[in-house]
Amino acid sequence: MSNPQPTTGVPRTIDVVRKNLGKRYRAERRFRRLGVAAIIIGMCFLAILFTSIVNKGYTAFIQTYVKLDVHFDPDYIAAPGNSDYETLSAADYGGLVKATLRDMFPAVTSRQDKRNLYSLISSGASYELRERVLANPDLIGTVQTLWVPADSEVDQLMKGHIDRNLPESERRLKDEQIAWIDRLIEQGRIEMRFNTLFFTAGDSRDPELAGIWGAAMGSILTLIVTLALSFPIGVAAAIYLEEFAPRNRLTDLIEVNINNLAAVPSIVFGLLGLAVFINFFGLPRSAPLVGGLVLTLMTLPTIIIASRAALKSVPPSIREAALGIGASPMQTVWFHVLPLALPGMLTGTIIGMAQALGETAPLLMIGMVAFIVDIPASVFDPATALPVQIYLWADSPERGFVERTAAAIMALLGFLITMNALAVVLRKRFERRW
Repeated sequence: MSNPQPTTGVPRTIDVVRKNLGKRYRAERRFRRLGVAAIIIGMCFLAILFTSIVNKGYTAFIQTYVKLDVHFDPDYIAAPGNSDYETLSAADYGGLVKATLRDMFPAVTSRQDKRNLYSLISSGASYELRERVLANPDLIGTVQTLWVPADSEVDQLMKGHIDRNLPESERRLKDEQIAWIDRLIEQGRIEMRFNTLFFTAGDSRDPELAGIWGAAMGSILTLIVTLALSFPIGVAAAIYLEEFAPRNRLTDLIEVNINNLAAVPSIVFGLLGLAVFINFFGLPRSAPLVGGLVLTLMTLPTIIIASRAALKSVPPSIREAALGIGASPMQTVWFHVLPLALPGMLTGTIIGMAQALGETAPLLMIGMVAFIVDIPASVFDPATALPVQIYLWADSPERGFVERTAAAIMALLGFLITMNALAVVLRKRFERRW
């Protein structure tokens, strides 16, 4: 029997495919170019953002210091040999700084000119003198050469953020103050140094004395509480739901609610923490303990979802082999399934911790927005967090706080990038492909 011939005028399927093949290839190339263009545009915006932050914040890592020859006059402190803590603490160290400046500029005599002269030095200079005397009372009666921080306006002038060519009425430093600064520069008494205070001090009303260590400690303590609660609870919940929970309507309802909680705005968790942990249980306000509890509620859905996905990735053959040699279901999960799923669980936990580190809204609701100078020593002490510190500084009009805001953002981004990089390394290091 012969094969039927194609009907005249009816196109063959292969001809139709070949006719549209070029069109499909062109559409695929356009789609690929659109994808590449989207990535390039996103990278450009990201580069612009990072460049803007770095340009505004890198100057916060250096600080202007002034060299003073300080005479620790007993008239301002105490008699030589006096080591009484109360007496030395209450001494007039601000008067020492002012007397030193008057000795350096004897021509300054009027009250207003003296006030302008004193404003060149940061108020932190007196605290530094106090700490030195308390550490070594033998300094009383001697002359010591010390480098003390300059005022924020002097610091901004030295960094080029204040245009000295503007009229005096349009800048915060007067002409005579700039002349005194130039004289100090000629004498080699002004120097730019690495700003260690930014990394070791707490918050301050003066930009030149403000640091991120207090906020960083608050974030660290908060994350410790969050990790200590969310990781075991999240892993236990994931193991139960994935390995032991019966498949019924109650389980389905729990799973749906876990997925929904992952999308709830973070400020809702802050309101919940304010109502339950502070108003009902009476826990201390602005404490890392409460912040950790609130962030635990917020990160639990993320950890549970990631942990369940890690458990699902373990092949059923592992469970079947363990059960086949006589292991109980609990032994199977604990000694065979959980070790294989743990890298994925850790990755999800680190991502959840990184999310918690950058949260601000729930911490604002529980009072961690307060002005805290002291470094917190425990989870019960009043504290703030690094994102909240950035929020506070961003609301300050001083130019010194503008650069510290950007520098704190750089520090926060460094923490976040480190945590996300750690998650990637853990995943690559312990990942198993089945």
